[in-house]
Amino acid sequence: MIKAILVFNNHGKPRLSKFYQYFNEDMQQQIIKETFQLVSKRDDNVCNFLEGGSLIGGSDYKLIYRHYATLYFVFCVDSSESELGILDLIQVFVETLDKCFENVCELDLIFHADAAHQVSGYTEDP
Repeated sequence: MIKAILVFNNHGKPRLSKFYQYFNEDMQQQIIKETFQLVSKRDDNVCNFLEGGSLIGGSDYKLIYRHYATLYFVFCVDSSESELGILDLIQVFVETLDKCFENVCELDLIFHADAAHQVSGYTEDP
């Protein structure tokens, strides 16, 4: 199951975050920071899967990510998900954003957050 979708820039600034499991705002910010630290320090030639950080479930969770230009797209999933399937899902997610914004960039996610959330399956709680 997908627990969160995180998109942040090369400096760790979140540009899209959608948690499918409840975390309070402070915890969400800590998860984003920890995830950025884990993902950003990895070389480009290593695999795109790693164990989740201590805040989002440790070894029971996986971080699966792709780095495109100035953006990291990270899916936090539990151990039942296929790594290759999620990598493909990230590719489809980015292609969908590309179609919405004609070659998506960081500014599109900032100024059109509503459309980006719609693509990620965002729903408002009543």
